[in-house]
Amino acid sequence: MEKCVDAFKNHIGKIRTGRASPSLLDGIHIEYYGASTPLRQLANVVAEDSRTLAITVFDRSLSPAVEKAIMASDLGLNPSSAGSVIRVPLPALTEERRRDLIKVVRAEAEQGRISVRNVRRDANDKVKAMLKDKEISEDEDRRSQDDIQKLTDIFIKKVDSALADKEAELMEI
Repeated sequence: MEKCVDAFKNHIGKIRTGRASPSLLDGIHIEYYGASTPLRQLANVVAEDSRTLAITVFDRSLSPAVEKAIMASDLGLNPSSAGSVIRVPLPALTEERRRDLIKVVRAEAEQGRISVRNVRRDANDKVKAMLKDKEISEDEDRRSQDDIQKLTDIFIKKVDSALADKEAELMEI
């Protein structure tokens, strides 16, 4: 269940909020000597300020390819090259885009809740199998199912709190 919550937080962390975060460019790959290589392996990405990312490419000949890859991504970013550093300014989000992103985050949260419930179902199935094989008593079965439900409630609350934090972050101006 912890992995489900972590996966959810990782997914929503990639959703752009108007703040510069180096993890925003994690999904970008560049063709380098015939292999698709992640940007992180070819360049240093730092948040220069709250609205700008600075990318220092290790091999200067790759700068144009990095710029093209960022433009081709569906992030809606427009990089500009200044010598050896590529700067990526993040435009402010419109109200309509914020609402769309909140819908996406809520859908991700529901997927997170579903994955937590799937773990609960698997655990309950294992407990029932142990009861059927007479490895545990009926009291232990009920107690285990109650404990599993309590854990499920805790982890769903964690998903909900992460969702609330992300929604608040998206609605900030």
